[in-house]
Amino acid sequence: MKSGNEALKLKVTEALGKDVGRGYARMGPEDLEKLQLAIGDLVEVAGKKKTVCKAMPAYKELRGRSRIQLDGISRENAGAGIDDYVLVRKITCRPGERVVLNPITITPADRDLQYIGSLLDGLPVMEGDRIRATLFGARTADFKVDGITPKGPVLINPTTVLVISKAVAPPEPRRAAVSYEDVGGLKPQLQRIREMIELPLRYPELFERLGIDAPKGVLLHGPPGCGKTLIARTIAHETEANFFSVSGPEVVHKFYGESEAHLRRIFEEATRKGPSIIFMDEIDAIAPRREQVVGDVEKRVVAQLLALMDGLTKRQNVIVIAATNIPNALDPALRRPGRFDREIAIPIPDRNGRLDILEIHSRGMPLAEDVDMGRLAEITHGFVGADLEALCREAAMNCLRRLMPDIDYGLASVPYEQLAQLEEHMDDFLAALREVEPSAIREVFVEVPDVRWEDVGGLRAVKARL
Repeated sequence: MKSGNEALKLKVTEALGKDVGRGYARMGPEDLEKLQLAIGDLVEVAGKKKTVCKAMPAYKELRGRSRIQLDGISRENAGAGIDDYVLVRKITCRPGERVVLNPITITPADRDLQYIGSLLDGLPVMEGDRIRATLFGARTADFKVDGITPKGPVLINPTTVLVISKAVAPPEPRRAAVSYEDVGGLKPQLQRIREMIELPLRYPELFERLGIDAPKGVLLHGPPGCGKTLIARTIAHETEANFFSVSGPEVVHKFYGESEAHLRRIFEEATRKGPSIIFMDEIDAIAPRREQVVGDVEKRVVAQLLALMDGLTKRQNVIVIAATNIPNALDPALRRPGRFDREIAIPIPDRNGRLDILEIHSRGMPLAEDVDMGRLAEITHGFVGADLEALCREAAMNCLRRLMPDIDYGLASVPYEQLAQLEEHMDDFLAALREVEPSAIREVFVEVPDVRWEDVGGLRAVKARL
């Protein structure tokens, strides 16, 4: 590996969803010129760790001096977070002769192994990196690079021998990490939440110097399926905080005092393992208005939650995020400043937001050339993120129905060559629109009346003008 002498210090920003897993480092034209980089040249990105990426120009609307766009995988490999600074320098890599990969999310099927090389072709890697291969469909397989020949950064090419490690059992399957690139259409809301949550967790000394208490909680409210839970998981992953999820049925117990004890255990464990984020989904079921509930259990749970939120000295490095569809059903005592310091409305996405979400959910789909995501975003008024995910899934099912008559049910599996010919067309998405209803207006029924002009008596002048 040869590296250039000059290194630039650049501030990290999130990438677009379409760049996830591609190993791109997007920079402004001035920074590319300073480092004497052409499109596709390799750069070393050094934060707390080092990784290697392909240099690409930033998108026009996101260009800014001293900025570098990295996806969540590259940020993890470089040991850097959003708004951190990294050192970037030009390097040259040798072609990889042998690369050993260890599955860390799912273990690919045997038939997938022969195609992983073509999926990773052209990807620069270093030992210890996490890389992602998008298999057929929306399935993704993450690997850790456990060995490289020759040593140092290399470029995977068609002659590279890829070895999927089987000597060591793969780790316990877990949910793939969620990054900011997996959240579409909610950039302003994410920015506000990051201000309240990332700063206290990453730099608590700022609040100590100012002599104020760090924010305790954020209340997210909006229609079902708009991304409240996804935002909480994303913030927890990006801040490297421990994530504790609490839902109403888990809290309520039949024995006296068990509900409050369960809440106390969660807060104590979160404090012990801090920095931590406690996420309370459907908090209106846990802490309803006390004057409107009949049972004594709910009142005691609300009182216990208020006491825990007020426990300043015992809640260092712990942030509480709560989500609800009906904020007015919450006990008013929880909504005052000092408990939930900020309430953020998660709206139904607009046209640009819907386009972002559609691109995220169709990221691993084999789309035909006639698919127009911009047109789909325009005609999906009232659709939230969960609806758009269902739309993509239903379009895939329409595509699958075309394949079903050609499937030989005597075979153990569908031939890979037959799967490779599958493509989703615009007609599949338009057909799916007839099956998927928008959540926001699902309960609104529109009846078109069968009334003709001759059924309206009189009003000739008005009818003529209409």
